[in-house]
Amino acid sequence: MRGVALIGCGAIGSVIAKAIDEGQVNAVILYVMDVDESRAERLATSLKNQKPTIATSVEEIANDPRVDIVVEAASQEAVIQYAEALLAAGKELVVMSVGALLRPEVRPLLAKYKSRIHVPSGALGGLDALKALSLVGIESVELVTHKHPSKLADEPYVRQKGLNLEGVREPLVVFEGTAEEAVRAFPRTLNIAASLALASGATVKVKIVADPAVHNNVHEFVARSRAGTLYVKVENLPHPENPKTSYLAALSAVELLRSLCTTR
Repeated sequence: MRGVALIGCGAIGSVIAKAIDEGQVNAVILYVMDVDESRAERLATSLKNQKPTIATSVEEIANDPRVDIVVEAASQEAVIQYAEALLAAGKELVVMSVGALLRPEVRPLLAKYKSRIHVPSGALGGLDALKALSLVGIESVELVTHKHPSKLADEPYVRQKGLNLEGVREPLVVFEGTAEEAVRAFPRTLNIAASLALASGATVKVKIVADPAVHNNVHEFVARSRAGTLYVKVENLPHPENPKTSYLAALSAVELLRSLCTTR
């Protein structure tokens, strides 16, 4: 049974912890950690079978030889702050805030520790096929995300640009750029753009649309290569405890963790 530490005790972290607690993953939670220590305490006490320690520093996790896998479910900043220490200590790292892996501060770690950095499929499907197409080269990847205006109103990019989305009655393009630009502009909600960039090895063009006609997040991407064209559309239901979080993204982390704890 593998030892797991969890950094980030929000909606996704809670889904992962409860899956381990209920025996869906062959692992033991040794630590939970959050910048808001009360959230870590609430999560720890909510578990019926697991009795994790509440970590107050990443060194506490890095220095414990019982910890095999660390799951980051916090933020891009958490990856930037903690990834190097954890990877240097020999831990495997599951990264939910995938956008951090496109940041220049983290790119060297991806190159150095690639075999121990794991990325779940998140809110998308088709990444295995995309990786297969990358073997012969990807000509282009285009991602279009449709979200209800209310789900974009609090995003840093929208506030910075002074965009008023309250009165939007027709689909409105609020952002166009590369995956690297998208994960900086929308650090909490556009990790899928980073997943596409990492899986394809290509420049990913991203368009974000505020669409009053949609109530669930809709992601569509098309990838073209000389081996074929891949078109994927996913409509994600929100997590019941956090409407800004994709339920599928949380479940994909559980499935990845199941695989890591079963095959090794």
